[in-house]
Amino acid sequence: MSAPKNLNEFIERFKNIKELGWIETHRNGRTGVGKTLEDLLGIEENNIDGPDFANYELKAMRTNGGDTQLLTLLTKSPLPNGGNAKLLETYGYISDVYEHKNKVLHSTLSAGHFAQVADTGKSLSIDCSNNKIAIIDNDGKSFAYWTEEILQKAFYKKYPYSMIHVYADSKIGEPKEEFYYHTAYELSEFSFEKLLVQLKEGKVKVDIRIGQYPNGKTHDHGTGFRIQDRALTEIFLNKKILVGSD
Repeated sequence: MSAPKNLNEFIERFKNIKELGWIETHRNGRTGVGKTLEDLLGIEENNIDGPDFANYELKAMRTNGGDTQLLTLLTKSPLPNGGNAKLLETYGYISDVYEHKNKVLHSTLSAGHFAQVADTGKSLSIDCSNNKIAIIDNDGKSFAYWTEEILQKAFYKKYPYSMIHVYADSKIGEPKEEFYYHTAYELSEFSFEKLLVQLKEGKVKVDIRIGQYPNGKTHDHGTGFRIQDRALTEIFLNKKILVGSD
């Protein structure tokens, strides 16, 4: 079975999945709710930026049970060119996790709160002002940022049309977790202003994952904007129900 070719085909398939009732997870852990739905829809798993089917990105979440999860919205290296190298040079540290003993910079950043960077004595945070999202340190210095324009382009490249947001009830079955997929929404028109609000409220975070190749060259493992699953609808202007809950 191949992925749905359009929105109408997705709706019909999702209705059929809903009629199946409780379905045992295809993967243990937090990603099981999305992986199981993708399998049922014939969507192949991949790590390529782009829509899951037709022009739609698919996100699934548990409506009950378990903690709020962070979903990756997109990955985008900050400006200016060379910003990652400057961040690594200034705030990086040696990690025993990697055999080459080169510098890394791994940190999850929030707006309005400074996160300690390993044992470097330095802290980083996110500043939202002047239509720009910047990484700042506890001395007020900033070496990297994203503009509204660059994030709008990155977002619409990853989500060229709209997003499908699916809700599933969860229960602990025997021997695995089970899901009941019951509701699907279409989300459209990403809003940078709404993203800023969610950043300031702590519902969106920025994951910094910078390292070095053995030759010392800087490598961005995927600087990502991540959002609480329950806040996903809050960064779009439009929300349309496709299949409703009982």
